[in-house]
Amino acid sequence: MSPNVTLPDASTPLPMAKDLSELFVPSMRGQLKSAFKSVMGNPTLAMINMAGGVPHPSTFPIMQLRATVRSPSSPSAPLNRESTLELAKASRSQSTESLDELLQYGDGCGIDSYCAFLRRYTQRVHRPRYADWGVIASCGNTDAIGKAVSLFCEPGDSILVDRWTFPGALSSLVSAKVLPAPVPMDGEGMIPEALDNICQTWSGSAPPRAVYLVPTGQNPTGTTMSLVRRKAIYAVAQKRNLAIIEDDPYYFLQLPPVPSPSISRRGAERSDQAQHLVPSLLSLDVDGRVIRLDSFSKILAPNLRCGWITAPTYILDKIQILNESTILQPSGLSQGLISKLLNDTWGFDGWEAHLRELRAVYTLRRNLFIQAVDKHLAGLVEYTVPTAGMFLWMKVNLGSAAADPTAMPRLLGSMKKCGVMMAPDMPFSSTGPSASLEPATDGTSERYLRAAFALVDIDMFEPALKRLAQAITSVSGARSETSCSPVTSPDVVRSDTAHLDVNNSTF
Repeated sequence: MSPNVTLPDASTPLPMAKDLSELFVPSMRGQLKSAFKSVMGNPTLAMINMAGGVPHPSTFPIMQLRATVRSPSSPSAPLNRESTLELAKASRSQSTESLDELLQYGDGCGIDSYCAFLRRYTQRVHRPRYADWGVIASCGNTDAIGKAVSLFCEPGDSILVDRWTFPGALSSLVSAKVLPAPVPMDGEGMIPEALDNICQTWSGSAPPRAVYLVPTGQNPTGTTMSLVRRKAIYAVAQKRNLAIIEDDPYYFLQLPPVPSPSISRRGAERSDQAQHLVPSLLSLDVDGRVIRLDSFSKILAPNLRCGWITAPTYILDKIQILNESTILQPSGLSQGLISKLLNDTWGFDGWEAHLRELRAVYTLRRNLFIQAVDKHLAGLVEYTVPTAGMFLWMKVNLGSAAADPTAMPRLLGSMKKCGVMMAPDMPFSSTGPSASLEPATDGTSERYLRAAFALVDIDMFEPALKRLAQAITSVSGARSETSCSPVTSPDVVRSDTAHLDVNNSTF
């Protein structure tokens, strides 16, 4: 926690969250309950319970689950070691449920030991400022976004979002028939004065009740809000009575500044013990208006499909019902593995050592990628160095072709011919149809590319950027359209990335 945030005295009882249920859509204001559970109530231990369609665990054929995990290095154990974690059919481990419990139906909250660790860790990192908060399991943040939005928006409503934002969120809004209301951005993300002005001058029939944003390592722009910016955004939310959906999958991937004057391939910090993470909006929230979304996708593994939501308990009660009518809860096996790893194998110290290692890995990758961009794309792109996450957002200098509506399709075609792929700007645009490659509807002719430096081999940075330079100059008029050298080597795309669906909206 940053020393710049004043926390309440630990001996002072925390207040309860404000009741902001007036912001809920009408369908969410009632006492939502499963019809079956409303009739049946909660069975007691004395009952012979024959109500549920629940299979007997003796029929589950999985008897044991063992996994070997790499242990993060630490000052006391600097070399990577391996540990074995085990889940047994009928017996609980130190802190984690048995396989029979993990494989059985559960409620919409998640596995107890999984949620217990996340509640303790949330308290350790964010220290919420009101008493009645909790956590609930999600299937990652795309799942959580849809549920959080549904609390405050119904078809035809609008929600405030960044000018450029996560395609998965935009897809969720399209599915729900909710309209994105774009807010201008700068080098720190959403501009608070612009947010306030949009609320003040709103002319629609129903003013927005919520704002959705990615405050750290923003996708796609890579921007990170300073503490001052976060406080300003929160102040506008208080002034305009907005709920804040804080989508923060890159929070633990905050990176130190790029070293100057030179970047060494081996010079990335192997420890960021002294690095303070910028405080979250949750840590500033005195009202209970922040619904915080976290995910293991970027910090453990994406297809575990596990995350968590932190919010006042009366909001989590609604999300529990939404879970029980959709996913029920994430896979019990995934939750059990994560719980066993974090509770019994790594603990807080091991988990935080793992996060430090991740930050060191992405710091090195970011630094080397920036170095390669400066070497090969000077004059062709403009960018702000990201201080979190895994993306570089580049404004492309298309020269005389900048105002040409065919420039971006031609650039993508040239990139394909040259053998390099990066994400074009329009899938991230909140101002118009995200599938379009036409210029933005806000009158600007600026065009952008998002480069992800997380997956590709470091040795591929320079070849990729050389190819991008060829593609840009062929479209901008600096060279002829035929200047790109076609890709001929069959091993250009490495085997560990060739199978990925790069068009997936979760990217």
